[in-house]
Amino acid sequence: MSEDKLSKIVSLCKRRGFIFGGSQLYGGLSSIWDYGPLGVLLKKRIKDIWWQEYVEKREDIVGLDSAIIMHENVFLASGHLSGFCDELVDCPQCKKRFRPDKAEKIDEKLYRCPYCGIEVDITLYKPRKFNLMLKTNLSAVETTPLWGYLRPETAQGIFINFLNVINTTHKKLPFGIAQIGKAFRNEVTAGNFIFRMKEFEQMEIEYFVKEEEADKFFEEWVKERFNFYIEKMGLKKENLRLREHTKEELAHYAKRCVDIEYNFPFGWSELEGIANRTNFDLSSHSKVSKKDLSYFDEEKKERIIPFVIEPSAGVDRTFFAVICDAYDEEIVKGRLRVVLRLKPELAPYKVAIFPLLKSDNQLVELAKKIFYDIKDKISSIYDDTANIGKLYRRQDEVGTPFCVTVDPQTLMDKKVTIRDRDTMKQERVSIDRVFEFIKERLNEECFIS
Repeated sequence: MSEDKLSKIVSLCKRRGFIFGGSQLYGGLSSIWDYGPLGVLLKKRIKDIWWQEYVEKREDIVGLDSAIIMHENVFLASGHLSGFCDELVDCPQCKKRFRPDKAEKIDEKLYRCPYCGIEVDITLYKPRKFNLMLKTNLSAVETTPLWGYLRPETAQGIFINFLNVINTTHKKLPFGIAQIGKAFRNEVTAGNFIFRMKEFEQMEIEYFVKEEEADKFFEEWVKERFNFYIEKMGLKKENLRLREHTKEELAHYAKRCVDIEYNFPFGWSELEGIANRTNFDLSSHSKVSKKDLSYFDEEKKERIIPFVIEPSAGVDRTFFAVICDAYDEEIVKGRLRVVLRLKPELAPYKVAIFPLLKSDNQLVELAKKIFYDIKDKISSIYDDTANIGKLYRRQDEVGTPFCVTVDPQTLMDKKVTIRDRDTMKQERVSIDRVFEFIKERLNEECFIS
């Protein structure tokens, strides 16, 4: 059933213009995806809400947009060059690679391939390390390369700009630096749609604190980020859980890490990680760069290296979880109805306007007038490319909360039919009250400011 839901969601995303295969015209690329017209709108909504919540509404967090290509020494200091690897096993039957730590363990040497289901003996097919870094030659001359790396996380751009931010904003501890941006990992294992990608987008905060306050802020950020997905993204609480990393799982820089996991169609998996990165990154960059990245503590009258609490979220995984959570099916009058019950703030379009009859110029003209009257105030779409039933179903599938229909009766009573996505209830509303009617039913975040 879950796999069936996954295939339906993938089909919906491709059919309705949320997501397309990357380089699809030339056969595509593994783990590379493009976002279509509706996908970019939903993705932008997610990023805008996150940015407003943590940068625009708070005084203790500032924004940053660092470069994607970074100096080799950045990743020497961070440990990525030496330790950013996945251990993978080659399945002898399906020829795909899988991570033993993510596969079903049968005994000490046997693991079940997650793709074809056979038992694989890792003493015969030994795990091999694959580096996930993507490098590029920054030199114009091939014979004398100057290697740079595409960042595998946005965090390092924040750490190497720590002093720049301190010196220009004069922030005092505790404070944070937030960033939304692309990251790149040469993922060898593929599958599960956009869950694991070679090119992906992150929303990260590095929150700098005193060492003695790190545990307190860690707990606060875990709670804050868990609630964000329920209150701001509209995810069901029963589809979310917290999972503490074991000591064996912790990254080399982390003292603690808690994952917020979502119950995807393929099972529970990480949506976001909140880590106590200690003072590892700033200390390491200080050592490699030979620059002082300490902070002067005015209370203690001494220089310290702040600890860092990092809430690291994936835009693409949040997008995926939002779609999965909103996807719903029901039988209406003997026919299957597919609807995305998106939180209205996230919906790509809030309103769709149709003429009942495309051939009636008066209806078309009036429908377009309503569209042009409201499109600058709220995200809207005009559509007359199908019959009314198909138009309704099309908007149901992309999560549009309200549909406005102009019909022949409108020419007489000056009223239109407004249909609610979730209840399918239809109401007749005066043309001059269309925007007011919608405004009464949506939060102010839904409107164009």
